[in-house]
Amino acid sequence: MLIRVQRGSSIPISRQIDAQIRAQILSGAIRPDDQLPSVRQLARELAVNVNTVVRVYDRLSAEKLIEVRHGDGSYVSSRSKRAVLSELTAGRCEFSHELDALVRHGLMLGITAAELSQQLAESIERTQQDTFSVDLTTHENEASS
Repeated sequence: MLIRVQRGSSIPISRQIDAQIRAQILSGAIRPDDQLPSVRQLARELAVNVNTVVRVYDRLSAEKLIEVRHGDGSYVSSRSKRAVLSELTAGRCEFSHELDALVRHGLMLGITAAELSQQLAESIERTQQDTFSVDLTTHENEASS
């Protein structure tokens, strides 16, 4: 399981880890019943606090994407991909309504459609850079330690 954390990102580390594990589960890169690294092991590999990984695993467990088997480890849920995708569809619907509300608000403030489109494009670019960039200075510091 490959996870990259960008330390200088505006996105909290726990969200970065969560998003990457979630994406790997939904893409099938991590299959149902596959065991995830232990909390301590993942925290050590990513050089993050153990509590950060605990929060991530707790969140994924609450959403039934993973099962935490006390004393045995954490596993990808055997729950059907269809159920997970159905919940994601509901989340996308909610997101769409929130986006519509933001667009209405922007239009009421006098922001043009072109300006809104540009702001959205810039936001996507910033977010992708924050989420997927590798913090080279962190890796260089770890390598020199």
